[in-house]
Order: sequence, then structure tokens, then C-alpha cells
Amino acid sequence: MSVYLYLSVFLVILLLLTGLPVPFCFMLTTAYLVFVLGYDPSFLIPYSYNQMCSMVLLCIPMFILVGGIMDKSGIGESLVDFVSIFVGKIKGSLGAIAVIACAVFGSISGSCAATLSCIGSIMYPRLKARNYPDGYASALVACAAPLGLLIPPSSQMILFAWVGQQSVLACFLATLAPGLLLTFLLCLVNFIIIRKDPNVIPGSAIIGEGKPLKLSIRAFKAMPSLFMPIIVLGGIYGGFMTPTEASAVAVVYSIPVGFFIYKGLNKSNILGVVIETAATTGVVMIMMFCIMLLSRIYIMEGVPAMILEQLYRISKNRYAILFLLNIFMIIIGMIMDDVSAMLLCTPILLPVMTQIGIHPIHFAGIIGVNLGMGNLTPPTAPTLYFGARMANVPVSKSLKPAMIFLLFAWLPVLLAVTYIPSMALFLPRLILGGTF
Repeated sequence: MSVYLYLSVFLVILLLLTGLPVPFCFMLTTAYLVFVLGYDPSFLIPYSYNQMCSMVLLCIPMFILVGGIMDKSGIGESLVDFVSIFVGKIKGSLGAIAVIACAVFGSISGSCAATLSCIGSIMYPRLKARNYPDGYASALVACAAPLGLLIPPSSQMILFAWVGQQSVLACFLATLAPGLLLTFLLCLVNFIIIRKDPNVIPGSAIIGEGKPLKLSIRAFKAMPSLFMPIIVLGGIYGGFMTPTEASAVAVVYSIPVGFFIYKGLNKSNILGVVIETAATTGVVMIMMFCIMLLSRIYIMEGVPAMILEQLYRISKNRYAILFLLNIFMIIIGMIMDDVSAMLLCTPILLPVMTQIGIHPIHFAGIIGVNLGMGNLTPPTAPTLYFGARMANVPVSKSLKPAMIFLLFAWLPVLLAVTYIPSMALFLPRLILGGTF
């Protein structure tokens, strides 16, 4: 690999560590490569522009908007009450409720940040009231929040499908089984840890527990929000709607639900949600444009072939190569946010994966779990830091329990989806057929 390309990778990492906004990190690195390699910007810019002229990308602002609306609507309490009915009152059940509520809310909003903001604000006081250690409570909800990136609809899988030219529906399904397995393992690890803590008080999250009628009424209020993923995903997989149309339907459905059923939405905060959505979308689009420029140069310089050649020098065993590529993606996840890492890794590593016989949809499952875990791995770890701020505890108190959840829940799921292809491919084959 050219020394200039090595230097460009070092430059990206250095700029990210300095705290420079991510789009500028990629923009400056692209400018460096254009200068030293002699590329014509008039050739690169139209390529990125044409790549972004895609109807699929309209899903992203729509699902961001839905996540914001559902966050402000006040559905979190009803979701927690709904989940509590099924989990019960055994010791550690409140932690399991927090995990499952994150999974359910994630399937509605598709957003890690919205999930943590909504469920965290509800669950942290309740976990504290049951004597869950502050650092543990913060880590538990933070480690469950990225379930929103795995359980469809997922903005990250939309980006993967767009960059990799794959089916959005198949990419959604590729991370569903890993997401469900991760939910189970997080609950299991929670029960094992809390069982040994004598200070934790058994009991559910319900205020006024022991009143079945009141509980049933409050839990029933969650049903309108639970219909949304059914309508959206049912419409997509039933062939009635494209993903873009489904995202628009989700927005249209969520607004009256937020205004008239949950009544948390009003003229004031919906305007704030729209402004925040526009700002987030603008940042994502600029980032996508810059990364497309950089990845185009890497592809034209043959970086995927060079990576594969270097890997073959270490080992020609496919499982060993998969292990090394996972290490690479974990490191990328440590220093970049999930969107940037997805946009950078997909065009570079997808050709490598196909060369060693890994199906692109299988890779969607691998990269989805990998970059979801990246939200929790320092030094970046945005979800872990955000969770600690919400719980008002030092990050240092959250690190040890977070590492336990990473080692005994996230890492096993990553290994399973990497080395058991059917983990990612079974549902696409079952529902969509074809040659997955």
C-alpha cells in the first residue's frame, strides 16, 4: 500500500482524536490525498453527488423524525408498563424490563440516542429506587440502547444497503436475530449479576403495583405505539410499500398518536423535533458526501485488494481473516461514531468480504453488531458517556459493568453472527427467498 494511503489513515485518526468535527476530518484527508495523488476534484465531486441522489436516503430523515416524535410523545412510561406484565417481579426483573423496553422502543424509533434518552430518563430513577448500583444502572441501559440499531427499522442498515447496493429489507432482517439474541443475553447477564447483590430490592417497575386494572389500562396505552413497527415492517415485507414510503407512513402515523393519544407532543416541541431532525440530517449528509469522496479514492487506489493481500500474508484461513477484520472494525468503532464507521468500512471491506466468500447480507449482520458495540467501547463510546450523564454518575463507575456486558453479551453475539452465517441469513432466506 502506498505510503500516502497509510498517512491518510493516520491523518483521519489524528484529526478525530483532536476533536475536530467528523465531516471536516474526512474532508481534510480527502483534500490531502487529492493534492498528493493528483486527482481531479471535478471527477470526484460529481461521483459523490450522484451517489447521494437516491430515494433510499429519504428514509434517514424520516426515521430520525419518527424517533424524535416518539421520544417527545411520552410513550416510554406505557412501554415500560407493558413490558413489566411479561417479566414479573423476581429479583433483577427491573433490569430486564429496562433491556426489553430499549429493544421495543428501538424497534419503534430506530435510534440509539432516542432510545437512551426516553427509556433512560424513565428507568434510572426506578433502578435507583430498587438499590441498583448507580454505575451498573447507567451501564445496563447504555448497553441496551444500541439494540435500536439492530432491531429494524435501522438507519445504519439503510446506509449499508445504500453503499453496498443491497436490499434494504434483507439488511433489516440480517440484524434482527442478532438483536433478539443480544436482548436475551443482556437480560441473562443482568439476572446473574443482580442475584448476587444483597442490596437490590426485588420488584417490578410499576408505580401502584398490585392494582391489576390500573396496570392493564396503563399497559394498554402502549398498543398504538407497538402498531407502528407492525405497520411499517408489515408494509415493507408484504410488498405494499417501499422503505421510503414506509418511513413516510411512520411519520404520518406518529404525529396524531403523539398529539392525541400520548399527549406529550405539542406545537412547541414538535417544532424543536423538526429543527433537530433537519440539523442531524444536514450533518449526516455532509458526512456522507465527504466519506464518499474519500472511499472513492481508496477504491480507485485498490485499497480493498491491498488489505486482502496483507491479510493473506498472515493467513489464508477464512475464519482467521474474519477474526482480523472484526478486530479492525472494533478499533474503527472505538474512534468513530457508528454512521462514520459504517460509511467508511462498507465500501472498503465489502469487496474483501465477497472475495473470501462472505455474502454481503451476512456482512450486514457482522458490521451491524460490530458498530453497535462501537457505541460502547472507549475512547469514543458516545452512548456510554451519554448514559452516565443522564444517570448523573461518573463514567468510571460505569466502565466495569459495561465491560462485563460487552464481554458476556455483545462479544458472544458478534462471534455468533460472524461464524454462524445462518444467524444473519436465515430470516432473509425464509422471508425473501432468493440466494441469500
